[in-house]
Amino acid sequence: MDMPALGKAILTYLHPVMMWALLGLTLYALYSGMKSRQIRSATGAEKKALIQGRYRDKHFLLGSLILALMVLGNVGGIAVTYMNNHKLFVGPHLIAGLGMTTLIAIAASLVPLMQKGNRFARNTHIAINIIILGLFGWQAITGMEIVQRIMEQG
Repeated sequence: MDMPALGKAILTYLHPVMMWALLGLTLYALYSGMKSRQIRSATGAEKKALIQGRYRDKHFLLGSLILALMVLGNVGGIAVTYMNNHKLFVGPHLIAGLGMTTLIAIAASLVPLMQKGNRFARNTHIAINIIILGLFGWQAITGMEIVQRIMEQG
């Protein structure tokens, strides 16, 4: 599929920019999740202040947004790679990205159980998201190596 050079450049760099923004959102989701979890053990004025911060609502909203953007970013990255190269490069960056997308779907699927107070689901959700965050950090590094190679090719 031939497209103008400007369109191709925009699509090529949209994925990394989107993923860096998504990494930032993910870090804020971690923060809001930790604050939301703090509410359970807080008392008095501290609990009231945490509740007023609406961290639980922010965490739910961010989680939904992150799930949608991660799926779109993954599919978009694959599509742009295929459009630019007429093939996919099956390597650690692609495999980890697919793994992250799978893990975030699993983490999101645990929410109904968590809302019913299932402690195992809550702990599993947290563990999965920590793994995702670790993979995400690694993805950022390997992704920048890919961007650097693209820039060198012109």
